[in-house]
Amino acid sequence: MQTHCIFVTGGTGYIGRPLIDRLIERGHAVRALARTASAAVLPASATRIIGDALDPSTYAEGVAPADTFVHLVGTPHPNPAKAREFREVDLASIRAAIDASTRGRVTHFIYLSVAQPAPVMHAYIAVRQEGEALVRATGIPATILRPWYVLGPGHRWPALLKPAYALFEMLPATRASARRLGLVTLEQMVAALTRAVEHPPERLRICEVPEIRA
Repeated sequence: MQTHCIFVTGGTGYIGRPLIDRLIERGHAVRALARTASAAVLPASATRIIGDALDPSTYAEGVAPADTFVHLVGTPHPNPAKAREFREVDLASIRAAIDASTRGRVTHFIYLSVAQPAPVMHAYIAVRQEGEALVRATGIPATILRPWYVLGPGHRWPALLKPAYALFEMLPATRASARRLGLVTLEQMVAALTRAVEHPPERLRICEVPEIRA
């Protein structure tokens, strides 16, 4: 297996922290962006880059020598009431990440997006679609992952919907939507991101829920 040097934004978060642990366990080098106040959350074996995810000038010089950029920054527990945060945090951070990754000359960009289309969360999906368009426009080989909801510690209430999902997947009229908007576990998400790092695409790769679960 070829090892990589990965720059991670959102590395102190729900998905980022276990992902960094997994990447280091597998022999990869990790450079992780964090604010001064939260840097201690990162493992000592990761190189800590102090900066602001919304301001590329604070961390762009710390991206190199990473060959892969993983962008995980986003509004925690998104809901329709947070439309303003989606634009001020999620969209602003992907713009900053693309700026920094371009300056750092990475060869693979990984973006955590969201399953689409969907009957709810329109503002959130719209921002993630803009983020995907920005990633595509760079021309850098990229992997875009589209989970709907990631089950894990503190994020378990949708598990109550599993019987309904099972029913919808059995019905031809709702099967495609149920699979596209299915639930994935934190472990599946970390595994999918790790696979993305270790198997970079030649151009653009989209990973929907069925691929994330694989």
